[in-house]
This record gives sequence, structure tokens and C-alpha cells, in this order.
Amino acid sequence: MAATLLTTAAKSIAGPRSRVGRAVDALPQARTNVSAPERVVSLAAGGALSLLGFDGRGPSVLSSLVGGYLLYRAATGNCPAYQALGISTSDATAEHSRIAAGHGTRVDHAVVVDKPAAEVYRFWRDLENLPRFMTHMVDVDTTTDGRSLWTARGPFGLRVQWEAELVADVPGEVISWRSLDGADVDTAGSVHFTELPGGRTEVRVALKYDPPAGKLGTAVAELVGLDPEAQIRADMQRFKHIVETGTVPRDSDAR
Repeated sequence: MAATLLTTAAKSIAGPRSRVGRAVDALPQARTNVSAPERVVSLAAGGALSLLGFDGRGPSVLSSLVGGYLLYRAATGNCPAYQALGISTSDATAEHSRIAAGHGTRVDHAVVVDKPAAEVYRFWRDLENLPRFMTHMVDVDTTTDGRSLWTARGPFGLRVQWEAELVADVPGEVISWRSLDGADVDTAGSVHFTELPGGRTEVRVALKYDPPAGKLGTAVAELVGLDPEAQIRADMQRFKHIVETGTVPRDSDAR
């Protein structure tokens, strides 16, 4: 499950290979085990108790502590007590799914590329090409066992990382992947290549991700102008331009 917003920010500021980053990675994994309705209730109760702790009435220290705990529960979707007891009220996740039903954000888009499917597939299959056309992607390092380490830009200059594995890889037809446990962002994606007449190829990509802080993180990203649907449309136009011409487009060329 995705890391919390606090741990992601700490790793981004200090660097993933720093002492702080290594310490964060060594922490017990905080799994999403609280349902969406519970998170709303925790947010309301936690906010009320936190305010009570500062107004001089009642047991202020206790109110602040309990309020802080409930706010953590709401923001991260993780309840340490649930985790210790092996309890989860969150939506179940299927065996081969990375993100529970009803969670995360999904975007998809298709473009037609004036190249044969085998050639288009080969370009995408080299995952280290992804930062060439995905503007939010900083780096993708691949290994020989079908795994890869992705680094991307998030809101407010934060950098997030996740390790991914290939789920399906059919040359000239489909590539799909998902993040592994311990990721800063739970994510999954697939790209399908459909041969069209005239040596052209329809390329359809579907991405689903659940950022730190869940839907709150998605809302924050949209508030600062990171529209995922607009971004994937622009990225796919850059992809089309690069594969067809072999050159990286200027912004005006990618439209």
C-alpha cells in the first residue's frame, strides 16, 4: 500500500538514499485498512478534539493526543490498532490488483501512431523511454527480472518513488505493470497496441494510481494545476511525435 504523505515528504526532502530516507524505508509499512466513511468520521472527530485541546476546556493534552491520532487515521487511511490486530474495513483488493475498488484515480487515453505495432511496442517496452514523453516522470531504472524503479514529480516539488513489476507482456499487443509493496504511490497501468490498416497503430493507455493521502492527495494535486487527464493527453501526443519523427517535440509541436 502507498506510503503516507508525511513519510513521502520526508524522503523527498532528505533524498531517498539519505539516512532519513533509509530510516523511513525501514519503518513498518502503514497499510490502508480504514474505509472511506470511517476516514470522514475520524476527520470530523479528530478536528473537533484537536480544537478542544487548544481552547482551555477539558483534558487538553488527552484531547490533543486523541484528536491527532484520529486526524492521522483520516489522512493516511491507516489505523495502527487495526493493523496490529489484522483488521481491515477498507475495500478488498483482488489478488492481481494493486488498488482497491473505489480507491484512487483512473485516467485513459488513446492515440493513433503512424508506425507498425511491433515498432511502437518496442519503444514503450523499453520503460526507460517513459521520461522522454511523460513530463511528470523523472527516471525509470529497469532490471533483468521484469522489475523497475520509477521516480516521479508530485505536488509542491515532492518526489515519489515506487518499484514495479510487469504483470503482462505480449510483444506487439499489451504491456501491463503494477507497483509493489512499500511504494510511495500505489499504481497500476496497461498499454494496448492494436494494428490498423496502412501500418498504423492505436495505442491505448490506462493508468490508475492512489497517491499519498489517497483522494485528498489527488484533490491537492488538482488544486495546484496537475490535471491527470490533461497530462496524459499531452504525454500521449508527445509519445506519438517521438515515435513518428524520432525527435522530442516542443510544446507547440505536441498539441
